[in-house]
Amino acid sequence: MTTTTLAVLVPLLPFLAAAAGLLLGRTLPGFVRPLAVLPTLAALALAVVVAVRQGGGRSIDAATELTPTGSVPVELALHIDGFAALVAVLVCVVASCVQIYSTAYLRDDPRYPSYAALVSLFTSAMLVVVYSGDLIVLLVGWEVMGICSYFLVGHYWETPEARAASLKAFLVTKLGDVPFLIGLFALAVDAGSFRITTVLGAVASGGLDHPTLIALLLLAGVAGKSAQFPLHTWLPDAMAGPTPVSALIHAATMVAAGVYFVARLLPVFTASGAALVVLAVMAAVTMTGSALAALAQDDIKRVLAYSTIGQLGYMTGALAVGDRGAAVFHLLSHGAFKALLFLAAGVIIHAAGTNSLAEMSRMKDLRDRVPDAYWTMTVALLALAAIPPFSGFFSKEAVLGAAEHAATGHAEAIPSSAGWIVLVAGLVTALLTAAYATRLWLLAFRGRGAEAPDHGRQPVAMNAVLWVLAIPSLAFGLTVGVLPRWFDGRSLTPTLTTSVLGTGVALVGGLVTYAAWRHTTALAARLPLGAVVAHPEAGGGIVEAEAMAAHAAAYGDVAYVPDPADPGRLLLGPLHRHAARGFHVDAVYSALFVRPVTAAASLVRFLDREVVETYVRGAAALPDWLGRAVRRAQTGNVQTYLSALLAGTVVLAIAVVLVATAGA
Repeated sequence: MTTTTLAVLVPLLPFLAAAAGLLLGRTLPGFVRPLAVLPTLAALALAVVVAVRQGGGRSIDAATELTPTGSVPVELALHIDGFAALVAVLVCVVASCVQIYSTAYLRDDPRYPSYAALVSLFTSAMLVVVYSGDLIVLLVGWEVMGICSYFLVGHYWETPEARAASLKAFLVTKLGDVPFLIGLFALAVDAGSFRITTVLGAVASGGLDHPTLIALLLLAGVAGKSAQFPLHTWLPDAMAGPTPVSALIHAATMVAAGVYFVARLLPVFTASGAALVVLAVMAAVTMTGSALAALAQDDIKRVLAYSTIGQLGYMTGALAVGDRGAAVFHLLSHGAFKALLFLAAGVIIHAAGTNSLAEMSRMKDLRDRVPDAYWTMTVALLALAAIPPFSGFFSKEAVLGAAEHAATGHAEAIPSSAGWIVLVAGLVTALLTAAYATRLWLLAFRGRGAEAPDHGRQPVAMNAVLWVLAIPSLAFGLTVGVLPRWFDGRSLTPTLTTSVLGTGVALVGGLVTYAAWRHTTALAARLPLGAVVAHPEAGGGIVEAEAMAAHAAAYGDVAYVPDPADPGRLLLGPLHRHAARGFHVDAVYSALFVRPVTAAASLVRFLDREVVETYVRGAAALPDWLGRAVRRAQTGNVQTYLSALLAGTVVLAIAVVLVATAGA
């Protein structure tokens, strides 16, 4: 079987599984789990074969015209280079793990058949984006993912949080997709084709007339899909969906699509220095702001959500300095350990019977009750914090090394300002990442307080998936010498300067957080568990805790808020309250967009009901009134009719005389 045929089957198998699952889910429930797992595993095997055959050599290209569309044809095309081959393997690995994990996680969910089918469709759509050689076909997969995310995030539709989160995810990503679509058409008009190879050829020959405008329009869609500032607010709220969905969205689909798109069309963006600076600023604000927000979150999944936003900022930062190899390397590394983090969080949530990190911090012996999650999540958090020799160290240092290369003026056609922006923001974020990773580990596994009910050992399928994902989280960095075959031949080996700086700031972040936790734990030990002043929102938490320690007898357990042993409150101080609310970006959007639109809708409704309907009602009432008046004259008395006729005749005669007299 040819490589092209195998590549077509990779997205086709999950699609057929989705169709069969939707059609047969209720009538043949026994086939739901095999339909969810087996086609995805088969797609994984085929994706591995395609990657091996591609081998980092010449790209695999094939195309057939779908239908005549005039001067700019639309083709069903494949374009599989080294990046596409490896990203497809990542998508299939994570999707397979999610499907296997979900068979146990949602085993009692009556909506599991539709859920499994949508996950398969989600996987198929992402694979279409990865393998597509035509921008319109890529757009189809891009939009199908948005629809699937709407349904999967809103899986628990009976809860208002899930309904609001799914709607928000759909609207915010569609907000970015509008300029994205315009940018695609503008790009195709300049290049004369939607075919990716033709577009890249036009860029190489200087055939783009409006590179800055096109790049900025495309970046709007990337910001929405990959949750970059300022269109990032949907991702933390999307945690209202099932935990396996969070793992799929954050690790391999949806948010990875924007980064992958820029990597695939990077020459379009490097053709405009202004666009690269904008991308660098967007990445810097995204990674630092999300890291601060993660340090203040109380919900374990929201911590990981903001973590994803920050790591995506690293990827877009690498693209801003023109190194797509470092960006995709971090995408692959991040996909493994972030999927592991979310799936381990699902085990913890199930064992703790809660979704709140604050409540987890009050539990005893959680690490003894979920040993698989404890050890694997520890590995994943070390990878996230970029501690050597875990995978995150190699990929994150590749990004910092690329930024250093651009900042020192060694990257051709890349503004040095973009390099400095990414480098400084990357080092600051490395410090903050280690801080919130350490905080999460301490609060989740070394929290104090009343022991929660024991829900028993987790199913084997869930724990087995954790250990499978722990392998690349630990060892994927060892491929740093092999991956350049697939990554344009550019070295991914960390440089000495960025390795020392990156590891140093990460260790400082972790140690400072641990010291803060020891301090706050000692302070909290002097208080009744969870007790703080009645109005904790007035300040930072630590000051109130000290006041409580001095007046514990007077206060008692007057309120329950996040544990005062939380080191995030000490580290962030007065910034904690703002960081916990995502720096009020949602409030700004509400003031700038939601409220004006709501007010305009209210005005339109008022005009429709009170003005337009008044005329409509008046137009109906006038004939009715005239009919009633005429009906009253119909008495059935012949003498009355003759009298009216005579009176009318007299009036007409008088009128004729008056008109004739006036004419004379």
